Amino acid sequence: MTTLRNLALCGLLISTSYSALADQTPQTFELDHADARGIELSHGSDRITIRFVAPNVVQIHGMPHGVSARPGIVMDPHASRDTLSDLRVHTTADSASVASSELTASWDKPTGRLSIADAQGHVLLQTDPSTLMDRHIDLQHEADDPLYGIGGYDAFEPAKKGLLRQGVQIAKAGEQGYPGGPFLWSTRGYGVLVDTVGAKFDLSDGHIDVTGINREDISYDVIAGTPPKIFAALAILSGAPPMFPKWAMGFTNSQWGIDEQEFLAIVHGYRSRHIPIDNFTFDFDWKAWGDDSYGEFRWNEKKFPDGPTGKLKAMMDELGMHMTGIMKPRIHVDTVEGRYAEAHGFWATSRPQNMDYFSLKPVRELDFDQAAVRAWFFNDTLKHSFDTGIVGWWNDEADDTDSNTQFLNMQRALYDGQRAYTPTRVWSINRDFYLGAQRYAYGLWSGDIDTGFDSMAAQRQRMLSAIDVGEMKWGMDSGGFKGHPDDENYARWIEFAAFVPIFRVHGTLGEKRQPWAYGPTAEKAATDAMRLRYTLIPYIYSYEHGDTTEGVGIVRPLTFDYPDDAQVRDDVDAWMFGDGLLVSPVVEKGQTEKDIYLPAGEWTDYFTGKVYQGGQTLHYMVDSKTWGDIPLFIREGAIIPTQPAMDYVGEQPVTELTVDVFPAEHATHFDYYDDDGSTYAYEHGVYYAQRLSAQRNTDGVEFSIDPPHGSYKPELTYYLVKVHGVAAATAGSLKSYANVDALQAAKGEGWAIDHDRYGDVTLLRLAAEKAKHVVLRAADSH
Repeated sequence: MTTLRNLALCGLLISTSYSALADQTPQTFELDHADARGIELSHGSDRITIRFVAPNVVQIHGMPHGVSARPGIVMDPHASRDTLSDLRVHTTADSASVASSELTASWDKPTGRLSIADAQGHVLLQTDPSTLMDRHIDLQHEADDPLYGIGGYDAFEPAKKGLLRQGVQIAKAGEQGYPGGPFLWSTRGYGVLVDTVGAKFDLSDGHIDVTGINREDISYDVIAGTPPKIFAALAILSGAPPMFPKWAMGFTNSQWGIDEQEFLAIVHGYRSRHIPIDNFTFDFDWKAWGDDSYGEFRWNEKKFPDGPTGKLKAMMDELGMHMTGIMKPRIHVDTVEGRYAEAHGFWATSRPQNMDYFSLKPVRELDFDQAAVRAWFFNDTLKHSFDTGIVGWWNDEADDTDSNTQFLNMQRALYDGQRAYTPTRVWSINRDFYLGAQRYAYGLWSGDIDTGFDSMAAQRQRMLSAIDVGEMKWGMDSGGFKGHPDDENYARWIEFAAFVPIFRVHGTLGEKRQPWAYGPTAEKAATDAMRLRYTLIPYIYSYEHGDTTEGVGIVRPLTFDYPDDAQVRDDVDAWMFGDGLLVSPVVEKGQTEKDIYLPAGEWTDYFTGKVYQGGQTLHYMVDSKTWGDIPLFIREGAIIPTQPAMDYVGEQPVTELTVDVFPAEHATHFDYYDDDGSTYAYEHGVYYAQRLSAQRNTDGVEFSIDPPHGSYKPELTYYLVKVHGVAAATAGSLKSYANVDALQAAKGEGWAIDHDRYGDVTLLRLAAEKAKHVVLRAADSH
């Protein structure tokens, strides 16, 4: 029997895989016209358009009675609404098809079917578009297509479903760490984005049935391509996340229960131990919570006497430390601000007045879906708090209304307010996520989770499912929020969190999460992991930029890179940390051996240099005594820039980057990126971007540096490139040095050979701001 995926494309595509299709009553729509802009169908005043918004994105728009509303909040309001106008068109008496270089949409009049096929002629999806008039979407696909997206897990679910999605799935924001959105995708090469706030996806028997759409007109986009291409298109359609500040690539200590004196002692504790940290996030303590005259928005003068004056900020600036603070969606009713909110109808109607658990005074929740509330929220009092040091937002508890966009719009208020007030980049973490929120510098954390190994292990699927729905900036209360982790749990959790987008610890009232609070063994293991994270800042920050430009951040499920490997379809035990590293943290107490599946290719143990062939499961030995090992593997072809570990991001100028290169027989590249790290000047071309490339051949290795792009001038002068696996006899026209020390002592470019834990290595010292192509010839090449 012919299958949908192998069906040849000849203008009209009909699958014999789905007998159910033939049993349905043909729709009554007629072909209005088909041209180089797409297909339009009509039935009376009802209209359906099929348009291409990109070569790999086709938009199907159903307009009952001709109604066509503006795109909703899931869609980027600043995105281009232009459609392609140079499509290939083919029509017959009973069919019409339009095609770009990557997709073909074909409509068949007798069956009323619309088929969408990729460039190879493989049908991805079929539908009867007339169902849009009944306010639902019914798509058919191959029954064994792996499906991902739509939603993840809240803080307290068992999270046993893994990453694959089937059955009834609700697109929602949810509560306590839940990520959701009307977006579904498959490693078979397609994604579906529906323009709706809230919906039900019923996934069964090769059908995707979407109901509960909140629009009168129904619009959805079908995206074709590999997972990275799908997410790149999602970033264009729904909006790309702006870059976090560079300091946010580092470590954050959150704490509930603190005053200025203890805060200073903690900061000096980090600095004196040379344990890196960039940000301290305050809980309720920083606010004059419960006081009149905008106490929810200003410093607590009793706990932080030097906060309102800016003196504390000046001290922290000297120490390279940032301060961020909690924000709540509620305000006290018997206050100046409460009476203002009452007079202007600012309250969320679904949340009546109640007694605040912290102040023990009456409060109500604001309705952030109102534009007037958002405009008022970043008020003059909050601006003063920003000016005196609260430069980032931990938004909490806005996940208890009946609105999927309450949290989104709370952070939108802060994002829009801060961007209008200052060029300083916005940073935030929030307790749920609905697709579209990423446009507002929106990080997600997984809620008030328990401590312990079981809770820690369950964060893996929470993180990866959030990424699968489009939230690349994810973090957690490392160490757990509720309870006190034992020393081993803390150490292993820090090692896990060092390979997560947002690296942060937190605990409930009175809990301390500083490494030295967990004994010397845990302190050393945690500190080593933190310092490793800081050496990788150039690597991590380049992917922070990639999140903005390509829609994929530093962490991605293995399915992104290995979509055809059935072994990784539901794998939460390991993930890619950038293109070059695979990490599989230890998440079991007392573990002495861990099974780790490595996908196809060659992998090198980051710490030992041992080489493994992929496509197999390793029985990896684990140190259950010192807890200091992290299962971390380098992918063949990796190019990894690093810098010296620092106590905070930007502590010292980086004039030379070390670049570890593990060349493969196929060409690989890394797009190194830098900018000022703190403003939005990068949006106007003030950045430094440079592609580094490598390839192994029969004679040795070729390494290239492309010309840089952008107007930003970094302090970087040289790359110290370590090409692993080759002891070169020649390196083009570069000057040869007897050893590494001589190379480092010399001024200018040059090369030398050495040996390290990975084996033979050739070192190249190359000027950064110009193009270079170096051919390394091995000693035994001909």
